[in-house]
Amino acid sequence: MRSKRRPRLFPSLPEQQEFWRHSEPVLRWLERERLVALWMHGAATRAWVVRALTTVSLAGDGWLWYAIIAALPWWGGPTGGSAAARMLCVGTVNLILYKIVKRWIARPRPFRVCEGFRECARSLDEFSFPSGHTLHSVAFSFILTAYYPAFAIFVWPLTLLIAASRIILGLHYPSDVIVGGLIGLTTAAISFNLL
Repeated sequence: MRSKRRPRLFPSLPEQQEFWRHSEPVLRWLERERLVALWMHGAATRAWVVRALTTVSLAGDGWLWYAIIAALPWWGGPTGGSAAARMLCVGTVNLILYKIVKRWIARPRPFRVCEGFRECARSLDEFSFPSGHTLHSVAFSFILTAYYPAFAIFVWPLTLLIAASRIILGLHYPSDVIVGGLIGLTTAAISFNLL
């Protein structure tokens, strides 16, 4: 028995690229963004910058946030369980959104398609848009500082470093990071109206 081939829901990468070829303003914007990313990536010529930002980027892989979520019910006071539950729910929603958008947009990472970029740290998946590290960091930072305002001095600078590290290490374009941050901020803010 032959299996039926499922129809594709989203255009393939070549089809997406063909679509954008006909839009001159988008192409100009993409070129400017590539130049900004290349300029930022220039910091990766220093070994100590790569080592430092790789460590920061690893913190954005999730282990730091998972440790905070696990610790909150025990050490977060009376609202620790609520904060941890909100972070867990928002993280799950964000993971689903992230995977859908990544596969739909299918934007290749800068080091794969642009001359002058190199992969300075491992990437967790194939595509660039949006930045999952930034998405989750912004969402979790927003929730943490809503419950514990004193944490802002620690989590927001870390979140900004994680976002910058993704561009400097050659893994993302600026719009990947900006949109990731906006998605994270939006889902975290909405969670306070729903949960």
